[in-house]
Amino acid sequence: MSETVFKRMKSLPSAHLLGAGTSLCAGCGGLEALKEIYDILGEKTVIVNAAGCMTLLTIYPFTPFRGSWLYTAMASAPAGAQGIRDALDILLHKGRISPEEDLKVVVLTGDGAAYGMGLSSTSGAIERELDFLYICYDNEGYGNTGQQFSGATPHGARTSTSKGPRGFPGYKKDLFAIWSAHRPSYVATVVGAEALDLARKIEKAAGLKGPRLIIALSPCPTGWSYDPKETVEIGKLAVKTGVWPLKESINGEVVHTKVPHKRLPVEAYLERQGRFAHLFSPQRNKVLLKEIQARVDAYWERVSQPTLL
Repeated sequence: MSETVFKRMKSLPSAHLLGAGTSLCAGCGGLEALKEIYDILGEKTVIVNAAGCMTLLTIYPFTPFRGSWLYTAMASAPAGAQGIRDALDILLHKGRISPEEDLKVVVLTGDGAAYGMGLSSTSGAIERELDFLYICYDNEGYGNTGQQFSGATPHGARTSTSKGPRGFPGYKKDLFAIWSAHRPSYVATVVGAEALDLARKIEKAAGLKGPRLIIALSPCPTGWSYDPKETVEIGKLAVKTGVWPLKESINGEVVHTKVPHKRLPVEAYLERQGRFAHLFSPQRNKVLLKEIQARVDAYWERVSQPTLL
């Protein structure tokens, strides 16, 4: 692939294609990432939107997208993408549309669908080598229905369905590893706060064929309990503490695109969010904080020894 056009922040689009004034929450990290993704992909896209937070982008019969948009049930977006891609290919084959009129097929889901309800249909689409881009905005819970825990919820986080003194007792699934095991064309993690990294990965994914999958950490003021103005800072802290590794996999080869050489302690990230407040007050939960830190440390220790990955 040719060298990136996104060499510095000034290279990023200065105007957004996505319409403003939607009913999403202020400070939505998913919308932060989606705006940039859509700017790079352009208008010649079909957005296949699974039920979730981003459904609130639309007010029937209008959407903020300049291209096409299709709403599906939570688990059905990859199947919808298959039908659209097949229809476009048939139209191209029959000469009903020209190659210039072809469209990119993009699935847009939350973590509830990506990590849980829609995982089997996504697996099937990758196995069939469907030519599509799958974008998961990961706000680490079922944000559209009250922030119940999902397969993406981190250990210790409080949600509307995990309110005990230790928060969520489970652990976040490694969706990157699950997807990578399928050997798709491309898998990457991004966060809107790291705009250049995100732009380069979407640019790279857009230049490839086959299944391409993006997991965008999406800080959520409503579900994570913080001031909306702090979304960018919390996104950056997720990277600086090593909680959210920025990486990509092309045909099975994993590369970390931004390594925090002097990682901040995980507390710098956790203490900014109300969903982790119980770890600090009324008394500090040293045991659980140490456990969370140890898991992050163990990940980066494995990364420094590639043969152990």
